[in-house]
Amino acid sequence: MQRIRMSLPYFAANGWEAEVIMVDEQYADLPTDYLLLQSIPEQIRIYKVKALKKSITSKLGLGSIALRSLWFYRQKIKELLKTQSYDLIYFSTTQFPVCILGAYFKKRYGIAYVIDMQDPWFSDYYEDKPKAQRPPKYWFSYRLNKYLEPIAMNSVDGIISVSDNYISDLKNRYPLIKHIPSATITFGAFKPDMQIAEQNKNAFPNLLDSNYTNVVYIGRGGADMHPAITPLFKALKAVLDNGNETLKSLRFYFIGTSYAPNGQGKPSISPLARQLGVAESVIEITDRISYYHTLITLQQADALFIPGSDDPKYTASKIYPYLLTPKPLLAIFNKASSVINIMKEYGVKQVYDYETVTEANISAFFSSLINGSPEPPQYHAGAVDKYSARQMTINQCKLFDSATGGKN
Repeated sequence: MQRIRMSLPYFAANGWEAEVIMVDEQYADLPTDYLLLQSIPEQIRIYKVKALKKSITSKLGLGSIALRSLWFYRQKIKELLKTQSYDLIYFSTTQFPVCILGAYFKKRYGIAYVIDMQDPWFSDYYEDKPKAQRPPKYWFSYRLNKYLEPIAMNSVDGIISVSDNYISDLKNRYPLIKHIPSATITFGAFKPDMQIAEQNKNAFPNLLDSNYTNVVYIGRGGADMHPAITPLFKALKAVLDNGNETLKSLRFYFIGTSYAPNGQGKPSISPLARQLGVAESVIEITDRISYYHTLITLQQADALFIPGSDDPKYTASKIYPYLLTPKPLLAIFNKASSVINIMKEYGVKQVYDYETVTEANISAFFSSLINGSPEPPQYHAGAVDKYSARQMTINQCKLFDSATGGKN
């Protein structure tokens, strides 16, 4: 959704007129953020579809909004294709089961389709992980994804992804698409969002305690993040044990760490903090917050922290709000993650991989926060433009042109 929203202001200038089909927000579990509508051009047509009510389907163990809305998407797309002319269907969502409709409509109407792989769809990543570390309903979702992914992928006309690895994995898995157009396109930095957030900052509660120096991460948690978070907690423990009382004024917030409905999330970061002896300095809020609440909270923080997954293919596709927020930033990722190079292009000074980051590296970050007011980072103008939402939309449109034989 965020990729499309940030691209809508720029599609027309690059030869593509976009219309959007989405599930009516009344059927979604996530917090609704109506401020998102402020950045969408008024002329964009948006069609909303229904979904089966979760209160009914959950009795059968079915909660996925993709599966609950699949039939309604099919009916709306069929209606539009019968009455209007389109060149391309673009699936940009992590609700991947919806993507199988691309193959259906290509066969029936001859229309091309492109899939945006923001995350892996079918993956063996959790196969060797303990049951406690696997997502809910893993047995079912693993088999469902294994069945549905080839339906969508064997006929797709183009692939966009936030990671080179996702594309190479798919092309190796499905030889039929080895030579189709593909492009690695990260999420872009969308400056208007920061203005919207600032204009509405009083609409959201402050989650941070102003009596402390607050370091904030907002995003999912999980055991796969522990290798990147552990060096932070160990360094904090070491300096506290050395009697540095000033560091007791630091508070580390991990917000929105669970995908579960509000009030039902299981902490995945605070147990690690207890294990490593820094629980008093760490606050985990499992409930997810809305997008603009996220931006406001990042702006209210004294500093920012971004941990990555231990999966070398993982790309934190939503790093750009952090880079649009002029606050000291510490990032720790797998050494193979593309995020490290992107941040170095920006000029982020304190970005490390979790295998080589040292206690001294992290302690220096702590000291810069405690000993005075660190200067806001100055990022390289070339990188700011290269990874802007406008440029990312240009890159998408080039892929669309290739996937449709240059119709535009």
